[in-house]
Amino acid sequence: MMSEFLAHKEAYNVAVVGATGAVGQTMLEVLAERNFPVANLVPLASSRSAGSKIEFKGQDYVVQDLEQFDPAGLDIALFSAGGGTSLQHAPRFAEAGCYVIDNSSAWRMHDDVCLVVPEVNLHALEMAKVNRIIANPNCSTIQMVVALKPLHDAVPIKRVIVSTYQAVSGAGSRAIQELAEQTRNLLSGIEAEVNVLPARIAFNVVPQIDVFMDDGYTKEERKMIDETRKIMEADIAVTATTVRVPVFYAHSESVNVTFEGPMSPDMARNLLADAEGVCVVDDPGTADYPMPSEAAGTDPVWVGRIREDKSCANSLSLWVVADNIRKGAALNAVQIAEKLICD
Repeated sequence: MMSEFLAHKEAYNVAVVGATGAVGQTMLEVLAERNFPVANLVPLASSRSAGSKIEFKGQDYVVQDLEQFDPAGLDIALFSAGGGTSLQHAPRFAEAGCYVIDNSSAWRMHDDVCLVVPEVNLHALEMAKVNRIIANPNCSTIQMVVALKPLHDAVPIKRVIVSTYQAVSGAGSRAIQELAEQTRNLLSGIEAEVNVLPARIAFNVVPQIDVFMDDGYTKEERKMIDETRKIMEADIAVTATTVRVPVFYAHSESVNVTFEGPMSPDMARNLLADAEGVCVVDDPGTADYPMPSEAAGTDPVWVGRIREDKSCANSLSLWVVADNIRKGAALNAVQIAEKLICD
């Protein structure tokens, strides 16, 4: 596959756009952990962060101004700097011959841009040969489709009902800080200020992620619905309710799945146990199931509470947990980059 995308080299010139943010920092960590062959690393950010330093593999690098940077000579750019930035700069990088892997929502639903989860639809990467832009899906969508794909391949899925329990890190570093500050203040008898999220998050759950749309769904819910259908390449009926919970890292999801034919819990466990990128933790006898406190900082998609939905024929309920910053963003992007250079 490598010869089809990037010419073989011992190492590649890689840029991380948004290198000072939470996802950008994790992208750097994952590149180092997986020993991605980086010849020259270029950390990029807005003019506000330009001149600061980041560390990669024990070496300090000066963050450069994205607006002023010439992408000529780059092989791969990992973008995590917001949709507006991606719409403005991704085409510029692609025209310079660089493959762009974009973590924002800007390109996901463009018909001529592939939306890729390597464990699910790696073949879609072929589309990137045309415009060199690759979209990284929404974090909640990624972990769900990784769990659904091996089941769908065995028995086609008709419908998915998903309710999410999403960590504040999905809203950025300021939301992490807001949860910490609100918790501290409330425990000290001080009123909690709300500045980042739609409502107080400490000791609360907020059934709104992103803005509401005309049909009553939020934009986050619409992302999960549309992206799932695009990635799975199937006419699956999907409905979603996305909820912010007072957890720092790792999203959890309650997923109810209806199949076109029988799918037993044991069959699902066996399929998922053999699936790439999935770890099954499912033993009711010992109260063993995935939790965000244990999934945070790890790479797999964790699946448990696999059980028959007795209210609906050919249906199962699953509990799916993953680190939203790693598999839900940084790791998925780096896995795509690895496929671009893979034999």
